[in-house]
Amino acid sequence: MKLKFAVLLSLLIISCKDGKETVAEDSTKFQVPVEYYKLDNGLKVILSQDKTSPTAIVAVYYNIGFRIEPKDRTGFAHLFEHMMFQGSKNLGKMEFINLVQKNGGVLNGSTRFDFTNYFEIVPAHKLETMLWAEADRMKGLDITQDNLTNQQGVVKNEVKVNVLNQPYGGFPWLDMPQYCNTNWYNSHNFYGDLEDLDAANLEDVSSFFKTYYAPNNAAIAVVGDFDMTEAKGWIEKYFGGIPSVELPAKPDISEPVQTEEKRFVKDDALANKPAIAIAYHMPERNTPEYYAMGLLDQILVQGDNSLLRQKLVNEKGYTSGVGGGINYLGTMFNYNGPMQWMFNFTYDNETPQADVVAAVDDVINNLKASITQESIDNALVKMRSSLYDNLGGSFGLGRADLLCSFALFDDDPSRINTLEDKFKEVTPEVVNKTIDEYLRATNRTILTVNPLLANNTNSIQ
Repeated sequence: MKLKFAVLLSLLIISCKDGKETVAEDSTKFQVPVEYYKLDNGLKVILSQDKTSPTAIVAVYYNIGFRIEPKDRTGFAHLFEHMMFQGSKNLGKMEFINLVQKNGGVLNGSTRFDFTNYFEIVPAHKLETMLWAEADRMKGLDITQDNLTNQQGVVKNEVKVNVLNQPYGGFPWLDMPQYCNTNWYNSHNFYGDLEDLDAANLEDVSSFFKTYYAPNNAAIAVVGDFDMTEAKGWIEKYFGGIPSVELPAKPDISEPVQTEEKRFVKDDALANKPAIAIAYHMPERNTPEYYAMGLLDQILVQGDNSLLRQKLVNEKGYTSGVGGGINYLGTMFNYNGPMQWMFNFTYDNETPQADVVAAVDDVINNLKASITQESIDNALVKMRSSLYDNLGGSFGLGRADLLCSFALFDDDPSRINTLEDKFKEVTPEVVNKTIDEYLRATNRTILTVNPLLANNTNSIQ
């Protein structure tokens, strides 16, 4: 159930500690109930009650994304996500999916930069069943050549449908990291080269599972209408006996400071008009500048009143819309490594690229003149509305996402309740400092799509 911010402010806020409900001191501030603990095997557990709907979410996040997949196996983390639905000790092929759907639930999984996640949203009385099912596949998969071959074909078809055979396929969410980053871990084709996907074998799959799909490399969040004591008992019963493993050392995923602007052109045989994406490297997570960039994103890109939309759409008429943000495959909160703030749009064939970039530069170069406490406050309202929409959306799935992400990355899921305060600490001075350090031309990469279809059409005419 999606709760709007205006409604949230009017609620009598309840916080949860040690399973007991108490009235929060500040009744104008929404607090997400968070109870956090770890099992003896290292599994991170977050419980967050929400009685607004008779549903429960089970979200299991593994601390392995495509950023640190094996170097000669691009796309392997995503391929393995598919393998997790192919059967386990007690649930055969498709039985996990059928179990959820026949009990009135929905499910999915995804691979992101720094995690792979799986979730189920079910009627509240089916919570125990879902905990059992997730623990069953954490214990072990049905790793067979037939399953691997089948899913290699599925993933390769995804790549063909979503990237290779699509106009603007992979632009810019898949393309830009490969152009703007220099460290292989951040710059490889994470969807997977077809040859690498074909090269994966059973030994790779088994090793990957044993290495990364262990309780001490995972977090589980339960969000919704449930009894705290029952949930704790079930989690201990089904997950407590799964052994931990020795985790490998994390590779160096840092990026050097960019000192020169980068420009690239990507030919696209299926595109009918040019497109442009401009990306700036982000400040380090959880720094004052990081939160300032979150507000600058609201000022520059988000909403009809954003400065780039006003310039490029309303004033210049170069495009019909501008999209963008921090982390195109999630939110600004659920990643744990180098990232970019980016925006992109298509424009008419008759418009010179130089004019488009000049219009962007006009906005960025004059940005500091528009930064006031009022503009920051307005950005904060937009940010806060977006944040609370996310927390309440899809029966609380956005809440589960942040709880697991903060548990994995920071060992502190209660950060979910400090985000608004961190944004409020941002001053005009911090914003201007962030503009100087990060929104400089030497910190950006410009990627344009050259529309071969349009060029061929023009030549025929």
